[in-house]
Amino acid sequence: MAIDVAPRADGPADTPVQQRDWWRDAVVYQVYPRSFADGDGDGTGDLMGIGDRLPALAELGVDAVWLSPFYPSPQRDGGYDVSDYCDVDPAFGTLADLDRVVDVAHAHGLRVIIDLVPNHCSSDHPMFRAALAAPPNSRERARFHFRDGRGEHGELPPNDWQSHFGGSAWTHVTEPDGRPGQWYLHLFDPTQPDFNWDSEDVLTFFDEVLDFWLARGVDGFRVDVAHALVKAPGLPDWGGRADGASSPGFPGHEAPMFDQPGVHAVYERWRERLERWGPDRILCAEANVAPLERAAKWVRPREMHQAFNFAYLHAPWDAVALRRVIDESLAAFGGVGAPSTWVLSNHDVVRHATRFALVDAAHVAHGHGFRADTPLDPERGERRARAATALMLALPGAVYLYQGEELGLPEVLDIPDDQRHDPYFLRSGGAVVGRDGCRVPIPWEAHAPAYGFNGSGSSWLPQPAQWARYARDVQGAEPTSTLALYTHALATRKVLGLGAGSLRWVRADEPAVLAFVNGEVLVVANLSDHPVPAEADEIVLESVPGAVSDGLLAPDATAWFRAPAGTGLTEG
Repeated sequence: MAIDVAPRADGPADTPVQQRDWWRDAVVYQVYPRSFADGDGDGTGDLMGIGDRLPALAELGVDAVWLSPFYPSPQRDGGYDVSDYCDVDPAFGTLADLDRVVDVAHAHGLRVIIDLVPNHCSSDHPMFRAALAAPPNSRERARFHFRDGRGEHGELPPNDWQSHFGGSAWTHVTEPDGRPGQWYLHLFDPTQPDFNWDSEDVLTFFDEVLDFWLARGVDGFRVDVAHALVKAPGLPDWGGRADGASSPGFPGHEAPMFDQPGVHAVYERWRERLERWGPDRILCAEANVAPLERAAKWVRPREMHQAFNFAYLHAPWDAVALRRVIDESLAAFGGVGAPSTWVLSNHDVVRHATRFALVDAAHVAHGHGFRADTPLDPERGERRARAATALMLALPGAVYLYQGEELGLPEVLDIPDDQRHDPYFLRSGGAVVGRDGCRVPIPWEAHAPAYGFNGSGSSWLPQPAQWARYARDVQGAEPTSTLALYTHALATRKVLGLGAGSLRWVRADEPAVLAFVNGEVLVVANLSDHPVPAEADEIVLESVPGAVSDGLLAPDATAWFRAPAGTGLTEG
């Protein structure tokens, strides 16, 4: 399938001044298009709404915007089931609307990163439809993983792999002549067939997809499920579990469908292609692999620029665990000359204001989503979330923020079953709650329809009544709000160069306290349940007002201090 990769007729607006390696300390803000802003009032967020609200993100102080999928899609998995990689779904607008988003972003000094979904497409994609219409062993079927079934009549799946959404990872097809036929592989929903990356057609197709968007002025790609493209030769049985009902994450490299060595050649090819467009276009891997030394392989000099740090994302509110993952992250990524990334929330996990509110931390292991009766302490969750943010934004490296976290939004737990959309929930019959709770449209104005998400009051997921207190206009007028904390922390981080700095641990007398120096700042995070000594001459930032009082730092709080000249602090 040939793709027209000619540049836009009008040409993209001027990009920000080229800065090689801007991504090393960038703060990237994730926009989930369905839930960010709705420009036409139909209840679904769109590109028009995003373009209108971009100035607010520039004011917040981020460096780039990452757009989750906006491609044509039947939306059986929130847009991660793509039916056309080089267009915009009418629900989100048009290519002209996307061009406007890029232009407005660049005019405000923001770069634009878009999601790319190369492991699988929608079953509605023309390439897969052609494969279904073609005979076994055809070139069309070789673009996907079609196999004969096992059993006397081929009635059993080709192997024992399971879908991450539950059930078999194989679907039996009916051939064009009406007879039962081959099976095709889908690591996720049956409507998301996996591409076969051994096919030269697939490699060439995605080369053209990259060029299409680069020609329109985008600044990079976040690569979805980047660790799954290449499967083990022969697709052997495994015996393990890879479904979300049994585990909150992905299995490791021992699974024959994840983290296979051959995947790195794909990204070396892509890196070379991006560099033809200039030195500042980037790739970021959603590579959910462990340990961190393996994750670092994705960001070797000739591969990707960044990889998500899932170890940090999943770390508990515990000083020992956090220090370990920070040390391991800086060592692993720094060992290949790459920055670490830091992230607390995204569109696939429970918002961290709610995760940190858990009364029983064992609930963390219960798959995707929390139920409405989950024991929570919301005040503690909000306090810890602010402290975790202040800690994260002081670390050297790049940071990813998820829309609404700057407002302190909690997870929405009480969405009625008949209004849920996530295939985790639907395919598990409700056994897995799913991710809808972190995808509820965010509030902009407290007293506007749909809290300013649009002007009609319509919303594809129900917004809770308490959303008004989190609205951006309310928080913008409150100097102690979560929005004020993010804005101040991001500005200070940039002025003091913390993202480009380095970390030196400082000895703390309390085992539940983390203390380190980064440049001119001494950062102290108290993860204990009691105040701890924290004396310094000048407070730069507090995670909550009054966190430091009479030389003591409150529990579940983080503070930045001006580090003494020469930092004569005891290393530890």
